[in-house]
Amino acid sequence: MRRLPWLALTILALLAFSAAWAIDPIRDAATGGVMADATLERSAGYVLLAPISAILDTVTLLSVRQHLALIATLVLGWTAWWWWSRRERDLAVTPGRRGVRIASRVGIALAMLVGLYAVAVMVPRPMAALRTVSPEVLSVDFHAHTKYSPDGRWNWEPEDVRRWHHKAGFDVAYIADHRTFDGAREGWANNPSQAGTETLLLPAIEAVWQGEHVNILDADRMYNGILDASLRDVDTEALRLASLVPGNEPVLIETIPGNLSKVAAAKGRGTAGVRAIELIDGAPRGLAQSRLERARILDIADSANIALVAGSDHHGWGHAASGWTLLLLPGWRAAPPEEVSRAIAATLRSGGRGSTKVVERYVADTDDAVLLPLTVPLVAWGMFRTLSLDERVVWLAWIAALVLLSRVHGMRRRRPGEP
Repeated sequence: MRRLPWLALTILALLAFSAAWAIDPIRDAATGGVMADATLERSAGYVLLAPISAILDTVTLLSVRQHLALIATLVLGWTAWWWWSRRERDLAVTPGRRGVRIASRVGIALAMLVGLYAVAVMVPRPMAALRTVSPEVLSVDFHAHTKYSPDGRWNWEPEDVRRWHHKAGFDVAYIADHRTFDGAREGWANNPSQAGTETLLLPAIEAVWQGEHVNILDADRMYNGILDASLRDVDTEALRLASLVPGNEPVLIETIPGNLSKVAAAKGRGTAGVRAIELIDGAPRGLAQSRLERARILDIADSANIALVAGSDHHGWGHAASGWTLLLLPGWRAAPPEEVSRAIAATLRSGGRGSTKVVERYVADTDDAVLLPLTVPLVAWGMFRTLSLDERVVWLAWIAALVLLSRVHGMRRRRPGEP
């Protein structure tokens, strides 16, 4: 019994049982239902690395609370398993040496976790991409950063942002750095002349207004002067004056994590205020608030008639997108970047709550206190449920190959005459 490949058999059972309860890897973030307007495309490279792709994507898309639960569960589980498997040998040593062994096992577990996270956030790999069903629909990321932002990765160039978003299936990405327009200007300067040929990088900035972080679309090119000299804070009076012209009001997007009780929504045409709110934010803290307070975010959007959007909040780490914003803009593929930028802003201003759809990458929600201790099994089960048929076949091939290699290695280490 000890020689049976129990881990492999457990994974095989999960692959078989989860196939009976398979679900789509993406969903409508507002309703939790099926997203009929888009599909998730996995490249051949992504599928060939199916176990690695699925595990690293899942780790990348966890909230901060889920990360803590994962770390605690794996460290404790690893230590308990190691102690149980070698308990007789450990009982024969002194308590002091036994403590050293346990501490070393915890250290090894933590080192392995650090390695897992380092691979997830730093090592390039194939990405799953969103594909819209209609050519009239475009997918947008309203919140991305470059190296010019104080919190961006030191070598994360605007063109790296473009490539990352192209791999994830975005048609448009807004560069919203803190306190600078340098990244946004560089990305804008290198845009193609026609939108449908390559991912567009459009300008924005992340600033503070009434104590909350907001992204302001096209603040540099259209609304120069609504920020203070440091480009950190919004000048309330300048924002009010800039908003007086109906149809030309600055578009402010409330970002999360934030204080939802302080969301200051615009009251209509010719007024200043927030005209969209993030339903999905790809940062771990943003994902936590999105899942814990989703009903409240939806209520704010419904009651104030403001748009729902998704932001990757990407700073150069990781290779999985957590959400996409879909907008219907007929003819956008043949339009120049300036026209697409104006059309997106106009759609958010005039369309309000009904102007967008938010697509979410599925990860089991275990952020509440009751389910948090069960994060590892529930998230793993959810990951297996989202696998496609070709991914399941690749998982089987990987398991067979690894078991065979393990058996061959065991036979080589076995002494002559040993059964």
